[in-house]
Amino acid sequence: MKGLLLLAAVALVGTVLDCGARQPAAQAAAEQQDLASALSEAGANPLEYLRALERHLAKYPDTPRRAELERAAARAAIEAGDDPAIILYGERVLARQPDDVETLDRVARALSLSERKDAAGRTLQYARHFEELLRQMQADPAHGGVTVAEWRDRTDRALARALCYEARAAGTLGRADQALTLARRSFETYANAESAREVARCYERMGKFADAARALADAFTVTDPRNTDDDRARDRQRMGDLYRRATGSQAGLGDVVLEAYDRNQAGLRARQLRLRAEDPNAQLKNAMEFTLSRLDGPSLRLDSLKGKVLVLDFWATWCGPCREQHPLYAEVEKRFAANAGVVFLSVNADEDRALVKPFLAQEKWTGPVYFEDGLAHALTVMSIPTTLIVGKDGKVFSRLTGYVVETFVDTLTERIRAALGE
Repeated sequence: MKGLLLLAAVALVGTVLDCGARQPAAQAAAEQQDLASALSEAGANPLEYLRALERHLAKYPDTPRRAELERAAARAAIEAGDDPAIILYGERVLARQPDDVETLDRVARALSLSERKDAAGRTLQYARHFEELLRQMQADPAHGGVTVAEWRDRTDRALARALCYEARAAGTLGRADQALTLARRSFETYANAESAREVARCYERMGKFADAARALADAFTVTDPRNTDDDRARDRQRMGDLYRRATGSQAGLGDVVLEAYDRNQAGLRARQLRLRAEDPNAQLKNAMEFTLSRLDGPSLRLDSLKGKVLVLDFWATWCGPCREQHPLYAEVEKRFAANAGVVFLSVNADEDRALVKPFLAQEKWTGPVYFEDGLAHALTVMSIPTTLIVGKDGKVFSRLTGYVVETFVDTLTERIRAALGE
C-alpha cells in the first residue's frame, strides 16, 4: 500500500511538471512544489492522501491536471473506504472514462449501500454497464493473462457483485420481484454471503420470513473467505429471529442449516466440475498433472511424460533475451536429439496468443509450441526466459533464470545429464 501511494505521488508530481506549456512557468512550479509537499506530508495513509488532494484541488481549481488529480482522489477514496468520496470522485472519473471497470464496481457498490432512492437510478446505470463489460471480458481469448478457470472465477465473482448492486437498487426503488430475481441470479452466478443476504432482504420485504431465514442459512454456510465470524454471528442471530417469526419457535432451524450446508457444498462441487470442463488445469495442485494446449496440434498431458526428463523453455514474443537465447537452447536440444528419455518443451507465456504464430513464422522458429495455461504460476516462474529441468520423478531438478551466452549451452547440457543420472 505504501509503495503504491508513493508511486502515485511521484506520477502526479510528474504530471504537474508537464503543465508549463499550458500555464505560466511560475504558476506551474508553485503548484508542483505545493503538491509534492502535500503528498509527502500525507505519507502512506490513504485518508490523508485523499485530503491532501482535495486541499490541492480547492487551492488550484483551474489546474490543467484536474482529471489526473481526481482520478488519484478516487483511488485514495477506494483505499480509505470513504464511500461519499468514492461516489464524488468516482463519478467524475466515469464521466471521462465510462468503461473503467474497477471504478464502476466501487461507485455502484457505494451508491447501492446508501439505499437512497435518488441514488438508486444511478446505481442501476453503473451496475448494468459493469455487468455488460464483464460479460464482454469473459469472452476475451487472452483471459487477462491467467488460466481460463481463474478468469472465469474472477469474472463470475464480479458479475455476482454487479447483479447484487442491481438487486439492491431495484429493492430501494420498490421493485420487489425484480430485486429478488436479480439477487437469486447473483447467488447462482457465484455463491457468496453478500448475495445470499440480499436474497434474504428481498424475501423479508415480501413478508416471506421462512424463505428469508433459508437464504440467511445460505449466507451462514456458504464457502466464502470474505465472510467473517462476526458476519456469521449476525447472520445466525437474524436467521433465528426470522425463523421464529415464521414458525413461532426455532425448532427445526438446525435442519434448515444442514440442508443449506449440503446444498452449498453440492453447488461448490458442481462449479468445480464446470471449471474443469472449461479448463483441465483448474484446481490442480501438482504441476505435472497439467494439460498444455498446443498452437497447432493436440494438447499434451505432462503426466504422459512421466519417467522422462523434461526441459521446459518459458518464453514470450515480446522478450528480447528469449530471441537471443533461442539458438543456444536449440543447440542443446540437438545434443540430445537421439535420447528418447529427454523431452524439450517450448512453453509460450504471451497473454495475446494471436501474436505467436506470426512471430514463429517471422523468426523461422520450428517445432511444437505449447501455451503455459497456468503452469508458470504453478512452477513459480517469475521472469522469462526461464528454463526448468524436471526429473524423472516429476519434481523440478534444476532452474535457470535468464542465461549467460558464454556458458548457457554447457551449463544446461551438464544439468540435463545430471537429471538423467549420467
